[in-house]
Amino acid sequence: MRALDIIQRLHDLWNSGAIADIPLVYSPSFVAHMPKGWAQSTFEGHAGARAMLLRIRTAFPDWREEILDTIETANKVVTRYRSSGINTGPLDDVLPTGRKIVVEEISIYRVADGLVQEQWCLVDDLAFARQLGLLQ
Repeated sequence: MRALDIIQRLHDLWNSGAIADIPLVYSPSFVAHMPKGWAQSTFEGHAGARAMLLRIRTAFPDWREEILDTIETANKVVTRYRSSGINTGPLDDVLPTGRKIVVEEISIYRVADGLVQEQWCLVDDLAFARQLGLLQ
């Protein structure tokens, strides 16, 4: 399977919230490098992938990721994507706002042996916080 197909499967997983499919996408030794402003910026293994997915899907049960652009090399894929959802559950220590957010993200994925080994993600945290009403 091509690396780009694996990353499409990753975005499908985030859209569906199918936690049971994590081992089909993420390596057991997976490492995620998320924005440094997050309460936790590194997630590891299947447990880390599960924690990331549950964090977002708890806060935004209707979470959707739409791929806008992709770049593929031999073992890396970059996606620019639009994420959206309505905040109906808690996000870390923030109570639900009922607000819809739409933010753009960019992730770089390292793929090997048919699985995502590593991810570096940047999200527009300022737009995210403003849309939730946390900033003016």
